[in-house]
Amino acid sequence: MSGPGIPRTVGRAREEAAVTPGADLQTLVDDLADELGRSVVVNDPMVRMLCTSRHFGDEDAVRVRAVLQRDAGPEVGAHVLGQGVARWGGPGFVRGGEELGMHDRWCVPLREDGVLLGLLMVIDAGRTLAAAERARIDEVARTAAALLHRDRTGAGDRERERLLLRLVGPDPLDRAAAVRESGTTGPGAAAVVEVGAALPAPEVEVALRATAGSPGRRPDRTLAAVDDGRAVLVASRPDVDVLAADAERIVLSVEHLLGRTGVAVAGIGPVVPSPELLWRSAGRAAAAARGARLVPGLGPVARWDGLGPYAPLLQLPPAELDADLVPAPLVALRADPRAARLVETLRAYLDHGGSIPRTAQALHLHRTSLYYRLDQIRAVTGLDLDDGRDRLLLHLGLLVADLTG
Repeated sequence: MSGPGIPRTVGRAREEAAVTPGADLQTLVDDLADELGRSVVVNDPMVRMLCTSRHFGDEDAVRVRAVLQRDAGPEVGAHVLGQGVARWGGPGFVRGGEELGMHDRWCVPLREDGVLLGLLMVIDAGRTLAAAERARIDEVARTAAALLHRDRTGAGDRERERLLLRLVGPDPLDRAAAVRESGTTGPGAAAVVEVGAALPAPEVEVALRATAGSPGRRPDRTLAAVDDGRAVLVASRPDVDVLAADAERIVLSVEHLLGRTGVAVAGIGPVVPSPELLWRSAGRAAAAARGARLVPGLGPVARWDGLGPYAPLLQLPPAELDADLVPAPLVALRADPRAARLVETLRAYLDHGGSIPRTAQALHLHRTSLYYRLDQIRAVTGLDLDDGRDRLLLHLGLLVADLTG
């Protein structure tokens, strides 16, 4: 299921200039300008204005002309490009020019996959930007680059993304049609990366697209689509270890871009023998991602085949898996003042198959103390720990409690 990558060639003015900024980029520029109290602009690679903030009393003649005429003029572009900004590997100052009526500017080249998409500039006539302010500008610049990259994505890329989402979607007829259209054959596997925090949807989409949506950053024969706060990866030459490593990279990169830790998780689905079953791998990958979010011991990247007894429970719809499913005897035990000690003992006892010697060893308890605790558990729950069905009820209840809090 491989697809053509995005060209990496730098300097194709016609292609690079064909970026139409969206509302998300304008909002980003406005927010940064308000935060800094300085005028901010994003230009295309030829130094033509794409979007700009309001003035903050720091405007110069070049900025006023650019805002009024939507173009600062070719002499300004030549002045900026003449300082080599198109080749810069990082941010720096663009010198102003008295003859142009131009103050110094802090300039960050906006690149994605090595392609120059634009220039983010902040007026700084006295070069007084603090280190923290420069760091914040660099952070926003990464998001701006991802937004420009998203806005320049071609129709063919969007169609491939829609096709991938149809391959793993809920409609059987649509899935079958997508398989025919894709021409895909052979085994495959899916991974799902999710961002679950209450973060602005545009920021989440940008972060996911910047890390998962770029063909140059994915393993060979792996496609990605971003939709509704998640990224779906499908590998048609599946190596689950490679897929898991890619998902882990995306999780770390997304959190870095969002400036938040612990907000992204990933799930890895099983290998399936044909593209007709990719939906199943994707569904189980989503279940594994859900498990990674709910059970810290599984995450942040969980594999379906590593979920153990959580797997069937995670196949339940989220609305159906709630605390009401925890059995009443276990609810009583968790409400007991000795709950922390007794629940730990019960879990160890059940995890070790009811073996007294192994449970005592795991808890570093004398057997007499263990028997005493088990008697307390029997008294609180009213259940017989020698009865297999009662033990199963409690064990299942502990798993449900893990998933429902």
